[in-house]
Amino acid sequence: MRLDRRRCGREAGRDEGIFDLAQTDTGAPSASTRRVLAASLVGTAVETYDFYIYGTAASLVFGPLFFPKSSASAQLLFSYATFAVAFIARPLGAAFFGHFGDRIGRKSTLVASLMTMGLSTLLIAFLPGYAQAGWVAPFLLCALRFGQGFGLGGEWGGAVLLAVENAPPGWRARFGMFPQLGSPVGFLLANGLFLALGLVLTGDAFKDWGWRLPFVASVALVGVGLWIRLRIGETPEFRRAMAKAEASHVPLSEVLKRHPLSLLSATLAVVACFAIFYIATAFALGYGVGTLHYDRETFLAVQLGAMLFMAGGIALAGYAADKTSPRAVLMAGCVGTVLVGALMSPMMGAGSLIAVWGWLSATLFVMGFVYGPLGAFLPSLFPPRVRYSGGAVAFSLGGVIGGGLTPSVAELLAHNKGLWAVGLYLAAAGVLSLFGLLLVKPRYEG
Repeated sequence: MRLDRRRCGREAGRDEGIFDLAQTDTGAPSASTRRVLAASLVGTAVETYDFYIYGTAASLVFGPLFFPKSSASAQLLFSYATFAVAFIARPLGAAFFGHFGDRIGRKSTLVASLMTMGLSTLLIAFLPGYAQAGWVAPFLLCALRFGQGFGLGGEWGGAVLLAVENAPPGWRARFGMFPQLGSPVGFLLANGLFLALGLVLTGDAFKDWGWRLPFVASVALVGVGLWIRLRIGETPEFRRAMAKAEASHVPLSEVLKRHPLSLLSATLAVVACFAIFYIATAFALGYGVGTLHYDRETFLAVQLGAMLFMAGGIALAGYAADKTSPRAVLMAGCVGTVLVGALMSPMMGAGSLIAVWGWLSATLFVMGFVYGPLGAFLPSLFPPRVRYSGGAVAFSLGGVIGGGLTPSVAELLAHNKGLWAVGLYLAAAGVLSLFGLLLVKPRYEG
């Protein structure tokens, strides 16, 4: 089999060959395996970096910069509303890139989605503020935010398939966790950069121009991602599927007609991970700095430490999912989501930074269990010929429900009811995802 794969790769050319994913004679992963896993991880790292620098800037800068003078709370709500624009664009991007990913392949589509996302992020760095351009400024911000979401809509689904469809038997969840590991990597890079800027710049310098630097720096991540992705080939499962039958003419239509329950199940299964992430990052930062009055750099450092628990949770969940099943691990994570939702008010409102760190760490660890196994679970609900469209659209729709309005809703709930209401909101997201996981069982696991 190893010789056959090598021969197929030589015949198809360097960029189009099927990878030999076996280990080398020394027992280390082959170069092609490392390249595949790196390519799947780096895209999600860029995605999370781009989204988190936007979320951080939205929490700290965008309100007074891009909107007319009013109350600080109103400006923050306007800023969070622009945050939601990307989640509206994500399903459209998922349908667009999923269509081509199922028809022409994963590789080319992933390159295009990464470039779309990266260019939109870069251009945000050069936008004028409301004082210079009036309502043109927030309009342009929303347009570029839409571009971020559109590109991102095709990113996660393709990155997951790149990993899972190259996985050896019994390793799908562990390969599928690599795109998820890109999330803490991207967060650590973004958070670390904002923390460094806060230490070397004055508050006025940061608000005037310093916030733009992370958006410019995204060019480096995108460049690394493109360099890796241009050196990989198509996945074996996709090539086999195309060898057996003609590609679907309209993949999303086929998903809606033949796999509607799987699409619903996958969409709801995603809700909890988005709700956790944006409550524990974007909302928590705004609340911690604006309401609890912690120093911005201090709170960023606390989040930075807590994010390590998310990486640990993803890795542990990936191994557990291969030993049991991705579905079982996701269900356990949903139960954990309800528990951390119940603990939010007593721990976040305890008046202790250590208690805040403890809640963020526990919550992001639980996120590892509702996020890590998704890379193996979602593709198992759809056949290879429509898997990109099904998984990408479900992930994006779940993002709309779980993440799109979450910072705004959480801010309103905290302002009007208190943290207990935000915790209840988070717990409800866990229950909704658990319901989705119970709807169907995976059918395409190999």
